[in-house]
Amino acid sequence: MRAPALAGSVFYIKKLQNSVNKELIINAAPGGVEIALLEEKKLMELHHEKADASFAVGDLYLGKVKKLIPGLNAAFVDVGFEKDAFLHYTDLSPFARSIIKFTQLAMNDHDGSFDFAKFQSEPEIVKTGKINEVLNGKPNILVQILKEPIAAKGPRLSCELSLPGRFVVLTPFNEVVAVSKKIHSSEERKRLHKIVEAIRPKNFGVIVRTAAEGKSTAELHQDLLTLAETWKNIQANLSGAEAPAKIMSEQDKTTSILRDLLNDDFNRIVVNDKNLYNDTRSYVQKIFPDKTDIVTLHNNAQPLFDQYGITKQVKSSFGKTVNLPSGAYLIIEHTEALHVIDVNSGYKSISNNQEENALETNMEAAAEIARQLRLRDIGGIIVVDFIDMKLPENKRKLQEAMEGFMRGDRAKHAVLPVSKFGLMQITRQRMKPEMNINTAEVCPVCNGTGKISSTLLLEDEIEKRLHYLLTHSHKKLTLAVNPIVYSHLTKGIFTSILKKWKRKYGAKQLKAVANNNYHLIEFHFFDEHEEEIKF
Repeated sequence: MRAPALAGSVFYIKKLQNSVNKELIINAAPGGVEIALLEEKKLMELHHEKADASFAVGDLYLGKVKKLIPGLNAAFVDVGFEKDAFLHYTDLSPFARSIIKFTQLAMNDHDGSFDFAKFQSEPEIVKTGKINEVLNGKPNILVQILKEPIAAKGPRLSCELSLPGRFVVLTPFNEVVAVSKKIHSSEERKRLHKIVEAIRPKNFGVIVRTAAEGKSTAELHQDLLTLAETWKNIQANLSGAEAPAKIMSEQDKTTSILRDLLNDDFNRIVVNDKNLYNDTRSYVQKIFPDKTDIVTLHNNAQPLFDQYGITKQVKSSFGKTVNLPSGAYLIIEHTEALHVIDVNSGYKSISNNQEENALETNMEAAAEIARQLRLRDIGGIIVVDFIDMKLPENKRKLQEAMEGFMRGDRAKHAVLPVSKFGLMQITRQRMKPEMNINTAEVCPVCNGTGKISSTLLLEDEIEKRLHYLLTHSHKKLTLAVNPIVYSHLTKGIFTSILKKWKRKYGAKQLKAVANNNYHLIEFHFFDEHEEEIKF
């Protein structure tokens, strides 16, 4: 008989495959914009777009080839970053020679007479070629940011240029139409291919996105026209440009997320800035008119992320240890080469069967791991040490569950079967630095030193403050302290420290109270009106 919690995990996977209520919470702050994606009220993605963001994935730059490295079959390209960007031969694109030719023609087109539709492409480069055969002479070349700068590395570049739209992606030079494999209906795939082939501009290839399923010719054509106009702007920006120079920025994070994710599952988009609200509403009106009313302006005094429980989820989701509802927990550690996630069993057991307990805990952990990879944007190789299971059938169930949980992840990824050692390897596309939020706070007692003052000195400090107040006309005083200190001050009916102070200073109206919210050496004095006396 299937355990109830395990059945819940399977239900959640099925729910992920169907529809999930999504909310986008957009918090504008002085340093930039924070964007939280919630699925069923649970934080799944967190993005931060800095006000001065540059070298983002998708940005187009006019770069100058600075150095060829035949040993790596790569080149270093100056795009204006403090470190030269890296361009490998495999990222050159088969149409690299066409891109170089186009770049030169566009840069020299001062009167706007260059017509891309009449552009004559150059022969494709071979897959096994050498970098110096293509970039000999160190030309200027139009490149796209493939990966943002990470640690001490500069950006990684690509010449596989692409302009993403709502329903299609425009790919200059290649003239091939491809349809997303996630559209399963062969009839629909044929319909879309036929439509796009008929309306495709000359010298452009098109990738039909999953969101195009069921869309009309008019909707697809409008998307294509918008992207073709973007390419014209790129061509115009290249005119007279000098390398290095930014030619075009990818859409801001808010609109790019809406472009990629907005569908019928979204039921709320909340923005706390009037200008950003207007921009977001206009963009939604353009790409999904039926959803315009879900965009609302937050004007409550309560911070936006606090109202939707995001701040609390961030605090509980980042850090080395992540706790799960069952009492199990994950340990997430990062090495130079990979991430390691250790699954530890909890204090609850659903049965006396060890194998069943292990499967249930692993299923719960798999759901959280898939979420953590998206939330922290962890890339590269991830090794997960699950709780050991003996039955091959259970290992297969775990792999299928992990694949199901990761289905909503937009980054390219692969999940390998659980090995005989109980390890699962996951690879995930790394596009930008991992999001790492420090959830630890400085201890208010020791200020991060790990040491506090002696309680003997605390007693002297309280007495010194008391004497000062009594000599400055304060008579009826209340001393609020931590419960442990309260016990220390009031121990003994006639011999307590508090009684001693009353006799010594004639402070008959002095009283002490315990406050559970105070840390060990915290204390405050209050006057007869119960107002705190500041020193």
